[in-house]
Amino acid sequence: MIKRTVYLETSVVSYRVARPSRDIIVLARQEITTEWWDSVLPHLDAFVSPVVLDEIAGGDQHAQILRQKLVADMAILAVDERIIALAEVISKQIQLPERAQADAYHIAIPAVHGIDYLVTWNCKHIANAFILRRIEQIVRTMGYVMPVVCTPEELMEEIP
Repeated sequence: MIKRTVYLETSVVSYRVARPSRDIIVLARQEITTEWWDSVLPHLDAFVSPVVLDEIAGGDQHAQILRQKLVADMAILAVDERIIALAEVISKQIQLPERAQADAYHIAIPAVHGIDYLVTWNCKHIANAFILRRIEQIVRTMGYVMPVVCTPEELMEEIP
């Protein structure tokens, strides 16, 4: 049986190793992420990207080490000119703010590589129903298939 593929956006990796939050919503997401990581992720082929690696290399040094260890054995999807072009179109047409430019890459990378699922907790610029339809149209217009964008909670059941 062929495993489904999943691209892990930075927020999922970060939630997996973060200290328990005092915010109950964030804490719930952290617990869901841990459960998903342990029970569902082993049934998938997981991928990250140089963008994820750059983002997890920042911040608290202890957390940085934990994040890097967590993804150390995962395959890294290359960034090429097709991805750069798609990310630029997404960013421009969706009007992403400068600080959110990486989010366009988190969409473009799995789309160009043909990944089944993009898993994220970024509900502002990625898993956002208000912009997702426009993003899907851009991806399709540029000749790629949009991965299913979801949170770990939405991909909780084991994939047959």
